[in-house]
Amino acid sequence: MSHPEFRNVAIVAHVDHGKTTLVNAMLEQSGVFSDHGEITDRVMDSGDLEREKGITILAKNTAIRRKAAGKDGNDLIINVIDTPGHADFGGEVERALSMVDGVVLLVDASEGPLPQTRFVLGKALAAKMPVIILVNKTDRHDARIDEVVEDSQDLLLELAASLEDPEAAEAAERLLDLPVLYASGREGKASTENPGNGKAPEAEDLQALFDVIYEVLPEPSAEIDAPLQAHVTNLDSSSFLGRIGLVRVHAGTLKKGQQVAWIHYDDEGVQHTKTVKIAELLRTVGVTRVAASEVIAGDIAAISGIDQIMIGDTLADVENPMALPRITVDEPAISMTIGVNTSPLAGRGGGDKLTARVLKARLDQELIGNVSLRVLPTERPDTWEVQGRGEMALSILVETMRREGFELTVGKPQVVTQLVDGKIHEPFEHMIIDVPSEHQGSVTQLLAARKGQMTSMATGAGDWVRMEFDVPARGLIGFRTTFMTDTRGTGIANSYSLGLQPWAGEIKGRASGSLIADRTGQITAYALQILTDRGSFFVEPGTDAYEGMVVGANNRDEDMDINITREKKLTNMRAASADTTVTLAKARALSLDEAMEFCGQDECVEVTPNVLRVRKLLLNATERNRARSKAKAMNK
Repeated sequence: MSHPEFRNVAIVAHVDHGKTTLVNAMLEQSGVFSDHGEITDRVMDSGDLEREKGITILAKNTAIRRKAAGKDGNDLIINVIDTPGHADFGGEVERALSMVDGVVLLVDASEGPLPQTRFVLGKALAAKMPVIILVNKTDRHDARIDEVVEDSQDLLLELAASLEDPEAAEAAERLLDLPVLYASGREGKASTENPGNGKAPEAEDLQALFDVIYEVLPEPSAEIDAPLQAHVTNLDSSSFLGRIGLVRVHAGTLKKGQQVAWIHYDDEGVQHTKTVKIAELLRTVGVTRVAASEVIAGDIAAISGIDQIMIGDTLADVENPMALPRITVDEPAISMTIGVNTSPLAGRGGGDKLTARVLKARLDQELIGNVSLRVLPTERPDTWEVQGRGEMALSILVETMRREGFELTVGKPQVVTQLVDGKIHEPFEHMIIDVPSEHQGSVTQLLAARKGQMTSMATGAGDWVRMEFDVPARGLIGFRTTFMTDTRGTGIANSYSLGLQPWAGEIKGRASGSLIADRTGQITAYALQILTDRGSFFVEPGTDAYEGMVVGANNRDEDMDINITREKKLTNMRAASADTTVTLAKARALSLDEAMEFCGQDECVEVTPNVLRVRKLLLNATERNRARSKAKAMNK
């Protein structure tokens, strides 16, 4: 019996360079969508948040069946992993790379390789994987194909030189001999011939891409006749099947109903082995899973029947149980506290999940499939510290829970520090900024205040300037909103991790203080009118407020308690201005990201399905003053 040939490949790129659109075209041309079925745009971005934000958050796989180039009888099955492009979801990327044998590096024909491409590419090169460069969107009017190819190859050489393993560095340098592909994912065309700037490839389809994947990427190093070894790389769930483990079969054959050795680890990292049964076995065909009787080495499958299976576990032969290496990811860089909603308006925000028990269960559930996340206890039994790769990854988690009906309090994001040789070290980022030259001074000043050190500056096309900075990760908390305001929405900022460096010193917080409600009640237009010169407000007349709720930003750098519920006293005297219409400035509605950025050290965000509020950790003004005085005394 002849077996199909496999190629396992990850498509990696910076955000919005067209990965998901390209995969969509690959699926369409492979007959995955029926002739009468609806072709879903960006089918791999299945989550609501992924579609809204236009980014890939979770790495997903699909299986494409093609005819192998130059072969008459053998089928070719290409398992494609669509990976996130944002560095905050690097845990997904590292997990995806454990499933594949090569990478297609997709770069925009105008923007070229951007900073977050470096992270994924570095991981692939360290694993000695072949990398195929694919220049996408060649039909852009501002395409600069030759420069982008040169920049991509320079990046390969730079990363190769930084590798500590000489064999990996040598393998990376050989990648320059691989063919370069040119494509328009939107048109569904690819070619090995440069079409010229602003033009789509002359090819009719993506066959050139399939051929290069077959010819360049190695077959999975797998032995069908060897004892079973399968690696759990991802998790899913089904109301019918329960927990589902996505596995790559490295050796042997995996069969439905088979008894296997499940090698797993406890919280202390101690290895355990248990004999279990594969209840269901599924293969991916296109974007759907279908039942299978067996899956051979080199393929990717889904299994059910092991309720406690986790990412990094191994399924092995019962007689010869050999564990595969555990999947490891880089350490978390950002943390924040997540706790139950303790405000006076708790339970009135549209949520139905309010208790600490339900919240902890949800966080534990998130740990199952998110290898880059950690949940640690705090001094309070109803609050936990959640650590992740970046601010966006944590805000995505909070937004997801909000939509699921949770009411939460979320603390200000903080950096995760470590002691190295007795000294505090913190995570740093290398920030690359492109702005019109008129904003050069304001951006430099903005990053200098956040302890950023400029490493280079160059004049780009037109009147644009590219500046590069090394900056502490905590200096980037709340950076993007201010950056977009200062550059009037024209600036482009990207960053990648530099690892740990010595503590950079104190960074001054936001310039404005908070306007805080000093009592509970309904906000009135009269109160807002007489307080309008104090600052800008986040609330509208008629909404409810409570003591300790932050209702606006003070024009000064200090907090101010105000009566936001004051009503106009009624008299029998008619004033000359009695009929004058009161016009109030429109309240600034904070998004979740903006609320988290605005939040001060002694504040948190109240998150409910219907409303977001910033509030003080201590609601009572007397308690806040007492805590402030105590802190000052301790610092003396």
